[in-house]
Amino acid sequence: MTGYNKVKDFLLQLEYSIVVENEEEQVLIISDEASGINNLVLVCADPILIMEQHMFDIKTNNDEVYKVLLQKNRDIIHGAFALTEEGDKVIFRDTLQLENLDLNELEGSINSLSLLLSEFAQSIIEISESFNIEAKIVGRVESFEGKKLTINSEFGTFEY
Repeated sequence: MTGYNKVKDFLLQLEYSIVVENEEEQVLIISDEASGINNLVLVCADPILIMEQHMFDIKTNNDEVYKVLLQKNRDIIHGAFALTEEGDKVIFRDTLQLENLDLNELEGSINSLSLLLSEFAQSIIEISESFNIEAKIVGRVESFEGKKLTINSEFGTFEY
């Protein structure tokens, strides 16, 4: 089984929504609104899997923001904040070995991003706003015993 097919199979087992599949380019893009995953790009570049999610754009240089991002990297279980080659975007990036990749390792890496987004959402918003970029939390997930979904929106409250 190729690395691409292995990763795709794992993503399907984990029930992620694959929004883009390009086997020729070895690229998969997933989203999972409940966990904050939004267009997480997974590239199989044998021998590694590269995972990247855009966090926010950078309009001006600010040493304090870079310092905060580097400090936050210390708290991230898997992956790290990084700048794109052009230096104009902050991304979350993680790399894993394809040869020994298993379901638990991929799930742990994706969960690390989800945890980062939930724990540091306010900090990420403050960092992006320091660049005069509007940012906001668009939803949240709370634990609940049982089967119930509540959606609060400008159109009312809906329970399922």
